[in-house]
Amino acid sequence: MTVNLTLLVVMGVLYAVGVYLLLERSLTRVLLGLMLLTNGTNLLILHAGGAAGSAPLYDGSTAAEDYSDPLPQALVLTAIVISLAVTAFLLGMIYRSWVLGRRDEIQDDVEDRRVARQSSYDVEDDADVPADTTEFDEAPRRQDPGESLETPGARGIEKWGGKR
Repeated sequence: MTVNLTLLVVMGVLYAVGVYLLLERSLTRVLLGLMLLTNGTNLLILHAGGAAGSAPLYDGSTAAEDYSDPLPQALVLTAIVISLAVTAFLLGMIYRSWVLGRRDEIQDDVEDRRVARQSSYDVEDDADVPADTTEFDEAPRRQDPGESLETPGARGIEKWGGKR
């Protein structure tokens, strides 16, 4: 398999720009970043599939290693469908945000700011644990008079005709 350096650089640029746009606060830029990431992933899957070969249709005269692998193509088609659905969902969110607030940016909530200001110390999780943390009683268990030593808890089976 030969490595196409240009394709690898294009994938790297698509990933870098896509991640940069995903970290923005504008929903339109998030959408563009997601689209760039999915296109970079599609290129990566196709490149990982190897060099192009014969169509994956059986022909007795073609050697098995000359066929191309159809799995990367199927994965890319699936990724395209999923990215189209996510893009449609994000477009709906962007439209709804624009209709309701006439803005495309995600704003911080008052509750988000309050949570960010509070201390990270949690009394329940961060308190000192006492040395003895067992919940079980350390006292020995009393034996029932009708219970045998070989099978504890099996009391009175002989009365009902049961066998041990």
